[in-house]
Amino acid sequence: MSQFNENVNNKLLIDVGSTYFKLCSNYGIEQHFRDFNKNIFDDLTYKCGEIIHKYKKDDVHICSSANGGLSTLIIGITNSFSLKYATNIAFNSGINIIDTVLCKDIEKTSVPSDLIDVVIVVGGIDSVSSIFDEKLFSYLEKINYSNIVYVGSKKESPYLIKNIGNLVILPNIITNKLHVEEEHLKEYLTNLYQADIMGKEDIKHLYDITSNQIYSTPYIVNKTLPLINTKFSVVDPYILIDIGGATTDIHYSKDLVDENMVTENEYDRLVFKKLGVYKSKESLIFAAKNNEFVYELLAHLKVTENIFDEQSEKATKTLMQLAIFLVLCKVSSFRKAYVNLKLNALNSIVLTGGITKVLTQEDIENIVLFFYKKILNSAHNPRIIMDTNYDIWTLGMNPDNLEIKA
Repeated sequence: MSQFNENVNNKLLIDVGSTYFKLCSNYGIEQHFRDFNKNIFDDLTYKCGEIIHKYKKDDVHICSSANGGLSTLIIGITNSFSLKYATNIAFNSGINIIDTVLCKDIEKTSVPSDLIDVVIVVGGIDSVSSIFDEKLFSYLEKINYSNIVYVGSKKESPYLIKNIGNLVILPNIITNKLHVEEEHLKEYLTNLYQADIMGKEDIKHLYDITSNQIYSTPYIVNKTLPLINTKFSVVDPYILIDIGGATTDIHYSKDLVDENMVTENEYDRLVFKKLGVYKSKESLIFAAKNNEFVYELLAHLKVTENIFDEQSEKATKTLMQLAIFLVLCKVSSFRKAYVNLKLNALNSIVLTGGITKVLTQEDIENIVLFFYKKILNSAHNPRIIMDTNYDIWTLGMNPDNLEIKA
């Protein structure tokens, strides 16, 4: 158990991840690898019950990514406004987006086969009407979803209510000045996440130890970003890379992008669902094998492609290095993606997650330098900052920083 400062204020903070339990209290920081043969509540209370029982339920605050989050499909009118705005809000609410659909392409768009937790429909400022037609309703009839919410032009609301069952109507996320109004949708998605937890047998018993709302971990990390300078010497603009067992997330300063979106948030989030090191290991390896520079990178690391078939510390270390490289490729101008970051303007890269327990500062600097030289043809060298205590999330778990209440 490592020493922590007194800023916890007699609270117990718990993060239930897909691979680790993490606890932060006045007694210090604890991390425990999960036993996947036990349910989450039993495993947590077995390993950490002694410290949990020292706190009242009101003083226990929990965030979790262990239930996989909410799967979301977004249907919009334009890429530059409605889809981008809704995607931005969903990501920053800790939601997993499985796909986005433009209405003009809806007839030729493939239908998701899995159950979708929530469909978000958006489009137009409030003065616009006649945006949607029968094509939307035909598409929705083919989808298996649990919830649907509309956050577009209010002139379209009566028409959509008439044709879509159980539709939730919220205020438009697009203002007449083409700015983002995000709080209503963010609150809806955050509370939907809590309802999802209450329906998961493996998770809902966590309410036996807390009387507070359980938040998604990515939402909490996003709350951490404006406070990060209280813990680390981070120079803007920066990105925070969180490499976990199932996904890799990037949280980034807004001044790293050129876009038409005006929000109150200084930071945004991207999620790469198939770049985790444990649960999505096979898809990470698949992505690596399909990157034209990876074999040169493996040679640079003095390993061969046989490393993909190994079960060893060396193999895990290599996969984590590859995850860093691949995610930098995905947000660089080298790839046409949802967001391209101005990586040559980057001053700091903060790394958190299980990666900080496996890779050294030198391991990460090696990858970053290779990326800049090979992909961007640049000698740029942003500062690498390691969240070695794996506790950066605790900054956002302060109850005063959680705007949305249960």
